[in-house]
Amino acid sequence: MFNVKKPSLCILVALLSAASLPAADSPVKDSIPPPALKTDKFKLGNWEDDIGYRQAVRVGNILYVSGSVGAGDMPGAIRSAYAELRQTLSHFGLNSQNVVKENVYTTNIDELKANLSLRREFYGKDFPAATWVQVSRLYEPGDVIDVELVAVFPG
Repeated sequence: MFNVKKPSLCILVALLSAASLPAADSPVKDSIPPPALKTDKFKLGNWEDDIGYRQAVRVGNILYVSGSVGAGDMPGAIRSAYAELRQTLSHFGLNSQNVVKENVYTTNIDELKANLSLRREFYGKDFPAATWVQVSRLYEPGDVIDVELVAVFPG
């Protein structure tokens, strides 16, 4: 707590705090780590260049996997999305046991919940932290599920 009788100390602390902040005209992006930290990237196809993303990006011992989608009926969509995720993880020598976080976006949460046995085929009994959200629409109108993952490399 500051002593009110010593305003010069308060002013000095305020000035030192302000000096450590970026200048008002300095873009915040200067504090973002350089792209060199993205040690490995994986893409499923050239359409990723058109859209502007990568299926997976490795930073240190963490792998960030973009959403894999499934269209049509929910059981088929779940199988398709998790097959693509398996392919992506396999490219990096990983599997579902390395997954620590899963985000699922679906246009029908009740259908997703009715087909959880298909998700269990991917994870077995070793589930990651997970968030499931119902949305009104995904990137393509026919998509019904979009699953993104975060996985950790051993060691």
